[in-house]
Formats: sequence, structure tokens, C-alpha cells
Amino acid sequence: MSAGKLWLCVVYSVGMLYAQVGIFEGQSDIGVVSHPGSAEYDAAANTYTLSSSGENMWAAEDDFHYVWKKVTGDLTLNADIAFPTTSGNAHKKGVLMVRRTLDKDSDYVDAAVHVVGLTSLQSRDQKGGSTREVQSYLPSPHRLRLIKRGDYFFMFVAGADGAFHLSGGGMKLALDEPFYVGIGACAHDKDAVEKVVFSNVELEPGKPSSGKPTVYSTLEAVPVQSTDRRSVLVAPDRLEGPNWTADGKTLLFTRNGHLERVAAAGGTPEPVSVGKLSHLGGQHGISPDGTTLAVTDGQPGKAAIYVLPVAGGEPKRLTKQTPSVWQSWSPDGKTVLYTGTRKGKTGFYTTPSDGGPETPINAGEGVNENPVYSPDGKYIYFDSDRTGTRQIWRMMADGSGQEQVTDGADGFANSNPHVSPNGLQVAFVSNEKSSSAQAGDRDLKIRSMLLTTKAIRIIANLVGGDGTFDGAPWSPDSRTLSFVSYQVIPN
Repeated sequence: MSAGKLWLCVVYSVGMLYAQVGIFEGQSDIGVVSHPGSAEYDAAANTYTLSSSGENMWAAEDDFHYVWKKVTGDLTLNADIAFPTTSGNAHKKGVLMVRRTLDKDSDYVDAAVHVVGLTSLQSRDQKGGSTREVQSYLPSPHRLRLIKRGDYFFMFVAGADGAFHLSGGGMKLALDEPFYVGIGACAHDKDAVEKVVFSNVELEPGKPSSGKPTVYSTLEAVPVQSTDRRSVLVAPDRLEGPNWTADGKTLLFTRNGHLERVAAAGGTPEPVSVGKLSHLGGQHGISPDGTTLAVTDGQPGKAAIYVLPVAGGEPKRLTKQTPSVWQSWSPDGKTVLYTGTRKGKTGFYTTPSDGGPETPINAGEGVNENPVYSPDGKYIYFDSDRTGTRQIWRMMADGSGQEQVTDGADGFANSNPHVSPNGLQVAFVSNEKSSSAQAGDRDLKIRSMLLTTKAIRIIANLVGGDGTFDGAPWSPDSRTLSFVSYQVIPN
């Protein structure tokens, strides 16, 4: 045995090894494992080699080997994660994890690297609940970081240069103290035993923040069937209003009043020429034939709607009165639907897309906002506070036949509706009724309702606000939603 290498030979009891493993206090097999796991610590090399069985770490149960320490407060955990062999299941993984308990269905947050390179921030936000993830834009990072600040968790990734970058997205989990922090391995095959090597492992308490925190934006895409979120673009700027091009290959968004585009698969964003316009918000959308872009530009209270070629070009002003804020194209592309404030009252208006007079639509009582056409042009969906909390409503395109779509019986206020291009679902923003009047960024959910059954499911939990779900977030094939989440990172 080489000097500096510590081999563990201790009694195994109730799935738990009670012996210090490097900086950690103990180790455990979590869930169902066909073969007992183990950990080897090499003090000279500062490496931990975990051997583990386990079918998976996902859904409502985890089966893996965990090396842990009980801690309190904020923390930062760093490590390099490597796989001695690339054989076995493509999704065998190593994780940096914070966990409430050692139960197989405990709530947790982890930063996970799969042998195929997939790297994700994952979370189960309640015991026995479903696991959700935000996939990093950078696969196979050289180094990984998981940080906890209060109830929020973030993952950072480093490439060959060693510089850490926010991977995108964030997870919220309120934990009782003390809780568990550590490293874990899973074979993703109940009959196999696989090894994962963790090196340069560092566990530090969170340092007091100094100065103003940095607010990041993550432009995300999420398939509505899997709800596996993916980071498309991460930036220390305010990104707003993602909007799909007609071929589903590109996303348009605004940043600091300007328009940009980025490949939906991720990549380097490019500016889109909009002439002299420089105060663009997140309210913009592409015409049904994919050729024309409507945008909203102007200082607060003075916004107007302009149209220009979708590839960029000289804008043409469409609305004469201000403020006017774009909301939706009619399915035939002949009409633009927008909100406007006239004589101190906000209402819904339409105007021909090639220019002409505006026509008001009576949306009824209360404060009404965010109108959008259904794909068949029959309905206008919108949100209204007329029942005391903001909920989704719809009416015929001429303003008649108003009816409530969401009733708020589940405790949520709902706003910003967007109907899928196939007309089967309406997606919207939800938040606790008690926080519905709060300004600024806050905890939100993106949810979707099947219009045939009115069954509602959560698509994503996030911190969001103005700009999160503006634009036209559905992909043309109705399979994917885009949105912007915001992350406040203490310095």
C-alpha cells in the first residue's frame, strides 16, 4: 500500500459505513443496490474513487453510493469528475450533492456529470416527488461546482481554461439543518458495478457576500413531455422574450433594448438589425408566414409597434397612438393584436398588419392583459383580475362569450397565456396568490393546461419576472417551450 493511500475496512451496518473518508464523515448505499458500494481515498493525490451499483438517480427514487458529511449553512463544493472506463451504461454518473436525508426518496439538489458528457443541475423539491433538471450548455466540463446560498442552488462549470461559468438555471430547496453534502456515483445499471473518480475535491462554507450581486439570465428550452430543461444561453445581462423562428431552428430575444438571435441548440448569439430602434422589450413575434417581425419599442408610456423583415432591416411604424404593446398575430397574418392605454385605461386593440386604424375590443371588467389569439383565430386568451386574483380567461375574437379558463382553486394566480400551435394546450405563468402583486423577479412556475381535460402540469419552477414568458414561447411543432429564468448570484 502506497504512503498516503487510505483503504477503508470497516463494519457495514444498515447500509452505512461510519468512518471518515477524506474530508467526509461517512458513506452509504442509498436505495436499492445489488452490490455494496465502496470508497477509496488517496490522500496524496486527493482523489476519491467510488464504486457503485444502482439502477438510476431520477424520478422518485435514487439508487447509488454516497460519501457524505453533515453540515449547516451556505457552502461551495468543487471537484473534477472522471470515469476510468467509458464502457457500461451511457448514463452512469458522478454527482456533487446536497441532500436532506439518506432515504432513497429524499429531496435533494445535485450537479451531475454523465459519462456521455451530459451535465445537469438536478433537484427533487419534495420527498417522493419527481426529479427535474436544467441541462448545462457546456458538456463534459473539466471541473464542476455546486453552491448553496440560502434556499437557492446553482451549478458552475469550467472548461479547459479552469474558469468557472454559471451553467444556467437554478433550483430552490429549503432544508432543515443539519443536512448532508457529498459526492455520489451511480452505475445506471442495477447489475453492474462502475467506478467514478473525484479529484481536487474542495468543500468550503459560503462566504459573506460583498457588493451588489450579479443577476444572470438563462434562455431555456424545455420539451413539455419530458420537462427536462436545457440551457441555450447564459449571460450576466437581462434577456427577455424568447421567440421561435418558423423553422424551429432559431430563437429571437432582446437584450438591453436590442434584438439578437441564437441557434435553438445553443451557440454564439448574433445581433439583428432593427434600424434606429434601441428600446425593445420582450413583446415581439413573427408573422404566421415567417417573413415579418413585429416589435415593441420605446420608453415606458411611449411604446409603439413596428414591423420589419424577420432577418432584420429598416422598421416601419405600425401604431400611431402610444403606448401600444404587441401581443399576437392573427393566424392569417392580416391583423396585429396589442394592448394600449388610452385616456388612462388599458385595453385591447387590433390594427391591420399593413397599417390602418385601430379597433378596440371590449375585454370586460377588471384589469385585463396579455391577449393572444388561438391558432384557429376563434378565441382570444388573456388574463384578468376580475374575480379577485389574476386568472386565465378567453373570449370570442370580437370580445363576446367571455369565460374563465383557470379558477385558481389550486392556490395559484395565473397570467401570460400562450396557446400551442396545434391548439391542444395553453401554457402560462403561475405564482402563489399571496405573491401575485409583488413587483420584480420572484419564484414562478411555468404550467400547461390540456384544453380538452383542463388537466394542469408543472413544466418548470424558476425565478422569473418581466421578460420571462413574453414573445411567442411555443416551438412551431408544439413540443417545446422557451422562457428566460433569472439567477441572483452573490459576489
